[in-house]
Amino acid sequence: MENYREQVKADCEQILGRFQEKDSVRFQVFATIWREMNFSHIFYGAVKREGRAFVRLILDTAYGYFLPPFSFQIRVGGLYLLYSLYQCQTNARRKQIRVALKDWDVVKKFEKDAVDAQHVDAVYILRRLMFLKAFHFTAMPTLLDYQKRRNVVKSTFCENFMDRSSHLPEIINTELLEELSNVHTMYTELKSSVFPPPQQTDSSVDLIHRDMVPQLLSTVKDFYKWRQRKDTRTAEAKDSGEGTSSGQESSKRARLIASIKSKAYGEAAEASKSRRHRQVEVNFSSSEAGPSFKPVYTRINRPSLKARTKDNVHIISKVWKDATGTTNVSRLTSLELDRAEIKSLRENSK
Repeated sequence: MENYREQVKADCEQILGRFQEKDSVRFQVFATIWREMNFSHIFYGAVKREGRAFVRLILDTAYGYFLPPFSFQIRVGGLYLLYSLYQCQTNARRKQIRVALKDWDVVKKFEKDAVDAQHVDAVYILRRLMFLKAFHFTAMPTLLDYQKRRNVVKSTFCENFMDRSSHLPEIINTELLEELSNVHTMYTELKSSVFPPPQQTDSSVDLIHRDMVPQLLSTVKDFYKWRQRKDTRTAEAKDSGEGTSSGQESSKRARLIASIKSKAYGEAAEASKSRRHRQVEVNFSSSEAGPSFKPVYTRINRPSLKARTKDNVHIISKVWKDATGTTNVSRLTSLELDRAEIKSLRENSK
């Protein structure tokens, strides 16, 4: 499924880009673009056995455009895209939209902003999704697979979709600087008209720095210079690292394999319980990358306990016959005495 991520992302950006060109947040405009592009056919891009995983990929990709740092219009378009994709699923049982708990506050803030701006289309679509129970609240935004390696790919978004307030040139512009300068001038004139000159230099009265506007402009310029230098170094490092990346990876892998071999051959593995009587000697003096085992024992076949008893213990034939014969129960409970001995014992007892 990861092979389709870039294609799905490109399709989502295409429909959102056309929606951005309309400069509107109405659902009717988005629906027109949806029908023109036949966007509902996106679910036919995978075979049946991969259908549910493909739907999950599409919903997760579209959900990313519903969150910051995108502009409000793109987030509204992402909401309309989620609603349309959810309604047009081809599966008998619709897949829900995964919403992490940490993102729910952002969703509620988006709803509040839409209500305040009276964008009823966006509010209705969001509450309609809630009514349909289309959201599946999870702890993490994506599924976690334990004991599985993944190549983490850093996602890049279209710069035109970003929030306008995130661009400093549009925040700190010439008009804003002029307005700040005018406010500072008015503040200085009012302060001079209310307080006498000796009290104007008091810290409790002087609430604004004298050179605030030049300092602000200088700070913004320094920031842009630093960011340009950083981008330039990143691009140069990327260009210079393309040629040597394969060689560095192969040498790093060779060093890793050599270290693993040295650790494995430098220590003797603990023997199992059934073989602990066999001692293994490790040869540390060998310069080759391989183990050297020397057996330090000789196996001795000892006779069994039965054979040793039969050879060492000698019993008279009569006793051996009695020992191997069956024991009478009467001998265990009474003594075998002669009649004369019994008579004498009775007389002595009288």
